[in-house]
Amino acid sequence: MSTLHLFHLPDLGEGLPDAEIVEWHVAVGQVVKLDEPLVSMETAKAVVDLPAPCSGTLVRWAGKPGDVITTGAWLAEFELDASLPQRAAGHDTGHSHGPTPAAAPPAKPADEPAPAAATPAAAEDDDAGTVVGAMQVSSEVRREALVAVGGVKAMPAVRAMAKKLGVDLARVSPSGADGVATLADVRRAAAEGQAAPRAEAKAPQSAPAARAAPPTQRDGASDERPARVSADAAFDTDAPIRGVRRNMLRTMAAAHAEVVPTTLMDDADLHAWAPGQDITVRLVRAIARAAAVEPAMNAWLNAKEGTLRRHARVDVGIAIDHPDGLFVANLRGADRLDAVGMRAGISHLRDGLKDRSLPPDELSGYTIMLSNFGKFAGKYATPVVVPPCVCIVAAGRLYHGVVPVLGGIEAHRLMPLSLTFDHRAATGGEAARFLKVLIDDLQRSN
Repeated sequence: MSTLHLFHLPDLGEGLPDAEIVEWHVAVGQVVKLDEPLVSMETAKAVVDLPAPCSGTLVRWAGKPGDVITTGAWLAEFELDASLPQRAAGHDTGHSHGPTPAAAPPAKPADEPAPAAATPAAAEDDDAGTVVGAMQVSSEVRREALVAVGGVKAMPAVRAMAKKLGVDLARVSPSGADGVATLADVRRAAAEGQAAPRAEAKAPQSAPAARAAPPTQRDGASDERPARVSADAAFDTDAPIRGVRRNMLRTMAAAHAEVVPTTLMDDADLHAWAPGQDITVRLVRAIARAAAVEPAMNAWLNAKEGTLRRHARVDVGIAIDHPDGLFVANLRGADRLDAVGMRAGISHLRDGLKDRSLPPDELSGYTIMLSNFGKFAGKYATPVVVPPCVCIVAAGRLYHGVVPVLGGIEAHRLMPLSLTFDHRAATGGEAARFLKVLIDDLQRSN
């Protein structure tokens, strides 16, 4: 009698309820060894490569690329090979058993909505506009493994993008080191229409048939955006909400149901600024200094336990725009960094999200949030506070306004600010004092 092993989808991030299948690296009926790449799964945080939990023959899998699997549900079944090394019993969520009915069809997982990020972000500097949302993930660092499939070397995130855009990776000219295909290669191929899947390979329904023009360059988290498609090519279709946007759906609904938001709005007069100021760095510095004076805003509320944690360190969650959705990356220890260190940290986070290589632990744990939506449009907003944080600062589009001065009036450059706080955790006075320190620091010359 053969021994069968049922492998269940592990938790790929703290509390994430599901993950989407991106690509199987092993076909049904194929032999795989322990810890060899088995399948790439996309969560709201990253594309994660799952290794084979055992050595043996893959008997069946729970779904095809694009299907969503619930955490804890069975993902794959193996017929164990006693001649090959196996993992110690109890090391993973699978279990072994005797023969199973031959005709057991793969269970189609339910398509539930999932978590992601959202609320506005970006003023005039080299960082993209963004929207703040929850990116709670496991503290465990998971790195994507480079996998060569069919002779093509590419990260799982690159393979996921190729599937979304209907690009055949085998026909992409790689520009990365050692012949590795990159996200930029995939988007360029999609824009040029030179790497569509061959006739026998059916492109995903959700992938646009053609791209009208090369992607536009954009500052911030993404160096490129998929080009617009013709008006009648990509609309009037229902598509499942996946990945980052699934996270946003769940998280925003939960925040709306739980938080008691109150927003204060005011302007910071930037007339005294010296030339060459880095807007994002100045905002982060001002937040850190305001948190030192009024720590009630740099806190986490645990409403269930009735506790409030005021943090000694200021970790600023900076919302970053990305073609896949909106992420909040954690600039840790912002209160201990000088301007050069802040810029280096912000650039590191932004660059790490370009190809989704930023470890999940850098997308969680922030103590206060920054939304800098003014890069695009809008002066004021009511940004969403995502628990356990109790405060989010939002900066709108800079504008020139008439300001009374001694002896007359002048036109000054102003930064509109919006501060939303959870009124369950802080008073209006605490929020107003925080905002005053924030404005005072922004109005300094340097």
